[in-house]
Amino acid sequence: MFNLIIAISGLHGTGKTTIAKRISEIFNLKHYSTGFMFRDLAKEKNLTIEELSKLAEEDSSIDYALDEKIKQYTNEGNCVLDNQLSPYLLGDQIDYCVLLKCAKDVRIKRMMERDSDDFEKKLYETELRELSEQKRFLKYYGVDVLDSNTIMSTFDLILDTTYLDIEGAVNIIKTAIEEFIRTKKDSKNSN
Repeated sequence: MFNLIIAISGLHGTGKTTIAKRISEIFNLKHYSTGFMFRDLAKEKNLTIEELSKLAEEDSSIDYALDEKIKQYTNEGNCVLDNQLSPYLLGDQIDYCVLLKCAKDVRIKRMMERDSDDFEKKLYETELRELSEQKRFLKYYGVDVLDSNTIMSTFDLILDTTYLDIEGAVNIIKTAIEEFIRTKKDSKNSN
């Protein structure tokens, strides 16, 4: 098999990390999550995620350091990247890009259950974090992760997980990636 790099992107609560882990297991690839890296950095600095997000709005080195790690993992190959920016920053280095989307109330309920948290608190935290990310990504990279024209030209598959369970979403993505791999092998064999 050839080197395979898959990016799974989406807002918080779309199922991105859980699905990325499952896809990495299915295709025997390494899994890297910028969300995990960001949480680890917040703990290391003894900050909340919201505090680190606010700090990152003024200190670009936080996002750039995470980007460098993702680029390093991409260069090593055979991985699933679970974050929002890699499809935009790494372009052709990524073989297959998936965007997960989901209704906001469903996303918040999922995170609320995962974190055993209150709905209103989780809604407030998530809106702050996503607004911070949108501002930072636009300021540092010129990328609006919510712009529909950019989205349509960046992703190979856009999947709404609002009414899908994890297994259903994983099966759809697995099938799409298998078809991509088959097509890529067929085109290499015909050359």
